[in-house]
Amino acid sequence: MDNQQIPPLSPAPIPALILAAGGGRRLGGRPKALIPYRGRPLVEHALAVVRAGGCPTAVVVLGAAAGEVRATAELDGCRLVDNPDWESGMGSSLRVGLAALPPGAAAVLVMLVDTPGVTPAAVARLLAAHRAGAELAAAAYGGERGHPVLIGARHLAEAAEGARGDAGARALLKAHAAEIVLVECGDVAVPDDLDTPADLARWTDRAPLNSP
Repeated sequence: MDNQQIPPLSPAPIPALILAAGGGRRLGGRPKALIPYRGRPLVEHALAVVRAGGCPTAVVVLGAAAGEVRATAELDGCRLVDNPDWESGMGSSLRVGLAALPPGAAAVLVMLVDTPGVTPAAVARLLAAHRAGAELAAAAYGGERGHPVLIGARHLAEAAEGARGDAGARALLKAHAAEIVLVECGDVAVPDDLDTPADLARWTDRAPLNSP
């Protein structure tokens, strides 16, 4: 062997998990995945954001009107999985999505479909935190934990076990609060979600900080 240095292996890309099963009950029963945002369904926007932020692969969990979402939204290149129990809450969608991750994933970036203010820059910051050693990380806004969140491989089984009702990863994050790396994103993203017609109206006219 010569004295040339062997370059380090590039870290494996982190997949995204987009939770897009909600029925939008307070939005007139329109599936959240198909709510139009800047000329395309929210689920397409979420997928574009995580890809632009550094997640080349994605699992998208569908629920309400899953067939219509598949037929309407352009979601090429990602894995679509259905959650038949989506009405029980976000927890079941998280479990379905975690079970569908690529084998050997070092971590997962969990994205909610109804957070249009999350930007590629916020996603990129969470991925950078993981590369720096964080096994649990969350976007923070003014120091307050928000979305998206990143879950390292050693916490995935616990995340699935604790995902019940509408809590999602809340049990995991509460149990490991001291370990969570809060990544400030308030200068590049907005944490608001879309739950009501007023939320939707506000976001329809709002110019995003940046876009994919």
